[in-house]
Amino acid sequence: MSPTHPAWTRAWEADVVLRDGGAAHIRPILPADADALQAFHVAQSPRSTYLRFFAPMPRLSPRDLARFTTVDHHDRVALVVLVGEAIIGVGRYDRVADGVAEVAFNVSDAHQGRGVGSVLLEHLVVAAREQGLTRFVAEVLPENRKMLDVFAEAGFATTRAVEDGVVMLTVDITPTDRSREVMEAREHRAESESLRRLLHPRSVVVVGAGRRPGSVGGRLLADLVGGDFAGAVHVVHPEADVVRGVPAVRSLADVPGPVDLAVVAVPAGSVNGVVAELAQLDVRGLVVVSSGFAEVDEAGLARQRELLRLARVHGMRLVGPTSFGIINTDPEVRLNASLAPVVPPPGGLGLFSQSGALGVAVLDAANRRGLGVSTFVSAGNRADVSGNDCMQYWQDDPATTVVGLYLESVGNPRKFSRVARGLARSKPVVVVKSGVSSFTVPPGHAVRETRAPREALDAMLRQAGVIRVDNVHQLFDVAQLLQTQPLPAGERVGVVANSGALAALAAEAAVSWGLDVADPVVVAPEADASEVRGALERVFTDPDVDVVVACLIPPVAEVDQEVVTALQEVAAAAGKPCAACLVALVGGGAEPTRTLHPTAGHEDDDGAPRPPAAALPVYTTPEDAVRSLAAVVRYAAWRRRDPGARVAPAGTDARAARALVESLLAGRTPDDPPLRLEQEEVSALLACYGVQLWPVVTVRSADEAVRAADRVGWPVVVKATERHLRHPGLGGVRLDVTDARELRAHVEAMLAGPAGSGGGPAPALLVQAMAPSGISVLVRTLEDPLFGPLVSFGLAGDTTVLLGDVSHRIPPLTDVDVVDLVRTLRAAPRLFGYMGTPAVDVGALEDLLARISVMADDLPEVFSSELSPVQVAERGLAVLGAQVELAVPVGRSDAGRRVLPA
Repeated sequence: MSPTHPAWTRAWEADVVLRDGGAAHIRPILPADADALQAFHVAQSPRSTYLRFFAPMPRLSPRDLARFTTVDHHDRVALVVLVGEAIIGVGRYDRVADGVAEVAFNVSDAHQGRGVGSVLLEHLVVAAREQGLTRFVAEVLPENRKMLDVFAEAGFATTRAVEDGVVMLTVDITPTDRSREVMEAREHRAESESLRRLLHPRSVVVVGAGRRPGSVGGRLLADLVGGDFAGAVHVVHPEADVVRGVPAVRSLADVPGPVDLAVVAVPAGSVNGVVAELAQLDVRGLVVVSSGFAEVDEAGLARQRELLRLARVHGMRLVGPTSFGIINTDPEVRLNASLAPVVPPPGGLGLFSQSGALGVAVLDAANRRGLGVSTFVSAGNRADVSGNDCMQYWQDDPATTVVGLYLESVGNPRKFSRVARGLARSKPVVVVKSGVSSFTVPPGHAVRETRAPREALDAMLRQAGVIRVDNVHQLFDVAQLLQTQPLPAGERVGVVANSGALAALAAEAAVSWGLDVADPVVVAPEADASEVRGALERVFTDPDVDVVVACLIPPVAEVDQEVVTALQEVAAAAGKPCAACLVALVGGGAEPTRTLHPTAGHEDDDGAPRPPAAALPVYTTPEDAVRSLAAVVRYAAWRRRDPGARVAPAGTDARAARALVESLLAGRTPDDPPLRLEQEEVSALLACYGVQLWPVVTVRSADEAVRAADRVGWPVVVKATERHLRHPGLGGVRLDVTDARELRAHVEAMLAGPAGSGGGPAPALLVQAMAPSGISVLVRTLEDPLFGPLVSFGLAGDTTVLLGDVSHRIPPLTDVDVVDLVRTLRAAPRLFGYMGTPAVDVGALEDLLARISVMADDLPEVFSSELSPVQVAERGLAVLGAQVELAVPVGRSDAGRRVLPA
């Protein structure tokens, strides 16, 4: 951010992806942009100028230039979109009344249709809301259909009127479900297209392809040519005429352009110079395999930041640096721009790996297991292209049916959760998160710090329907089951085995994973194919069986192929998922777990055709098979569930809440420590979301206590001001005090003891109305730099603290998420009438959680909040205590507008 911009506008500068997949940069305008703005204006057609200014204006006068480029970033805001140094779009607003601003756009004729106007509107809306605006107004000529469409299609509540031949628009810029859907759909389309351009190039240039053996660039070129790439291949070499059989040119300036994809394998210090030259070829995508960037030292980090800046400035998407490369097995593309010695066959598995080194192992394992791959992306340091981008692409890619992600870090969990949830509704997503903790960040990866508990990442993945596994081996265990088998209709497991021991292992494993197990069917070890087929048919056709584990071990040497064929055919005919443990097939050094593909031409002895045989996932042990089945069963259950509707409790006032927090934070900066609110301020904030905080009165004498009890209502509770003294046995709480005499005695005793030691110069206590009996719970929120808002829920008491029995979810929540937030708690049965105790009002509790989640989502200024204790009774609940801290936010990574990671 330029030093001429106020600090609060630093989040207004960002890189974005446009509708056609190209990158651009958006930032507040500067006085120094006068020449670029004039060049932009002069290049516009007379018609475009007339539509913007309602009059001919061949050039902007010096006065106009000064007025348009000098703004105060509060009442007058202007944003420009740039590609390189050229302005391709301008959007601005001018405050005209309290909460209202007039807005206008102008998009370059040469860049019409790229979605520049919609990007400007998204970013202006966020800036305006930060400055307290609630409505935009605009004057648009009726023939300016493109600009009218920008407003009409944005999803905001809009009204129109025609005055003197001009369309007068009024736009309520409060986000709506529709506006969010529109933004996310545009983001998805743009990011999907940007990856499609990377993975479907028509021409590739390799920079750094040497002739010596062992050259990384030479290896990349050899793999590209050896893979029979369907497009044109160009090589740059300062001396050679031919490299690896490909004619070479002396410099990038000699390459006949345009070029879609550049693969760069030169020393780190030369990469940025190469990228600047590539811009002249209109390169759309860049794969940098070179190392020596942020993973090594501060100088490398600076080099990587400059690399990213250059790529973005020139509209390129960047894979890497330290990337292992990219692969697309589509027969019409045949792209192997990677260091993979062997490329897996075409198939439905989309793979993403952040580790360059592990990329070799990932592809090799897929190949040995017989798993077909659609596309592969190795992100390396993940400076630009991330797993989020790939998921956007795979959602639209008909060749991809299953997605596997190896993640070393998650740069934007909030967006990851949103994108993964949308993808997982149609295609399963399997994730390996490496590291000893959820937040281990490898060198070279730009990730915000986090204050969230370690369980937050697991909760986010579960909420998104993602299948998390512990290692790459398990990723392929699950992926091959998903690729070859239908999703299960339930969690009832049938077991067929020719060994009692194997059957017992499978059944015990299924029980340990929470699956329902039918009585195993065991045949003799020497049973022939006919007997095995009969046992399999009994289990597969059982209506009380949803999935089958088949465990077969040969009595002598090898499993009878007839037995294997019977298993494949019965499974295919039944249409139920099956995982097999065929012990003899894993000997001889072969891949222990693999996919057994069908063989052609099966016929019975009489020549009649048999049912078609199915591909079958084969595992080393029953435990591996069952673990994979359990993961798929949970995913299928998540996918069958109604995803629910975004919670929108009645009686909330987000505008009042925003006005309150902005007034409380007036004059503070992001560097200031959090502000702890007074109880009256907490009560006012919660009231904006329909949450009533029970009043509590601070007293310093018995007489004050009696007057307070008369005010709040008898019976009362007396509490120490120090929270730690309220634990049982420490004398800091007196419950159900019903009269003045009893209250005086308790207050005098407590003021004389440890409970009266806090609260200021004189000892103090708290008096509050006694809530109905019930179960005490706590609700917390946290505004995390990495995750954004996080809502946590647990039962009050030492067991929650000691055992870590707390559930977490990331807003925005659906009603289903709220239900899960309550029920995934291990102690949740206590809320529903455990051991004969009365059930409490879970509906009131879920309503409270929904309201607090909306508050956390609406207000990034809420640094933290804790509602404790919350007493949930048989009917209703009481919020007896609450603490809230506010802070000037640093900006969320997924903040309602399209932004590429910085």
